[in-house]
Amino acid sequence: MTAEAKVTLLKILVGVAWIDGKMQLEEREYLHQVAQETGVANAPELQPLLHEFVSVAPGECYRWIQEYLGDRPTSAECRQLIQAIAALIFKDGNVASEESKLLANLQLLDSMASLPEERQNAVLSTIHKLYTQWIDAKNNSS
Repeated sequence: MTAEAKVTLLKILVGVAWIDGKMQLEEREYLHQVAQETGVANAPELQPLLHEFVSVAPGECYRWIQEYLGDRPTSAECRQLIQAIAALIFKDGNVASEESKLLANLQLLDSMASLPEERQNAVLSTIHKLYTQWIDAKNNSS
């Protein structure tokens, strides 16, 4: 894994720690440990995140996940990310609903990654249609 990928993974983990609105002590300690073990603890862009000078909005966390996985992640890449996130989430012994939703979304993405490309396109098309219909219905009800 490249240093850039390690930094992005740590950013994702920090974002996950904040996804429920606050970083727990156990999560903080784990993040510092992982940063040391992966050799990116001194990366300038991680400093404000690791020392909690800034919080991370859920949207930013999801953006980092998209950046990390790219447009067509493999099942192995999804599973690796799920494992890294699960290790963090279970550190404090409490899984918040936001954390659970994130894991569920990643597991869905993992199951999509193992489908043949034409099946992926059909599923993505269906999801896109449903999302568009939901947005249209929401806009029409306003």
